[in-house]
Order: sequence, then structure tokens, then C-alpha cells
Amino acid sequence: MKRTLIRYKAKPEAADGNAELVAAVFAELKAAKPEGIRYLSLRLEDNTFIHFVETTTDEGSSGLTKLAAFQAFQSGIRERCAEPPVPRGVTIVGNYRMLGES
Repeated sequence: MKRTLIRYKAKPEAADGNAELVAAVFAELKAAKPEGIRYLSLRLEDNTFIHFVETTTDEGSSGLTKLAAFQAFQSGIRERCAEPPVPRGVTIVGNYRMLGES
């Protein structure tokens, strides 16, 4: 199992558009129902976005990255950001009813 946390800050004028692109990824995930992927995205008041991705398949996050909506989200991400995406591997220290038990 691989867990990754990605944090970046969108430019104020691009934040709503970024949120719409993220919503499109979730819509495609709900339609495609790929196995082995859990994904959470948050938007903070200062337009910082946090994405938490957990993959359980041997192919890593490729199920997510193959989605057309995810590719559209990735296109131009650096131009939308005031602070670029920073991915980090994470370990869950505590979890109370937020994430599925594994």
C-alpha cells in the first residue's frame, strides 16, 4: 500500500477553476470505479489544496493517472499554482472514522 500527500497553493484567480478540475476527477472516479485507489481532496481557505491518495495495487497510482479528467487536471497545474505541488509519502498515525481501516 502506498500513501501520498500532495500540497500546493493555487493562485487566487485560478483556485475556483482548479477546484472544478478536481471535481471532474472525482466524477470520473465515481463513474469508472477503479479498484485499488482511495482519494481525498481538500481546499483550505487560503486556496491551498491537499490531496491524499492511497493505492493498493501493484501499479501504483496509474489507475488514477490514466483518467482523462486527471490528465486535464494535471495539464497546466504549475501555471495555476502560486506554490507548486509537493508530494510526500505519509504514514497514518491515527485515524478515527475518517479513512477505511486496513
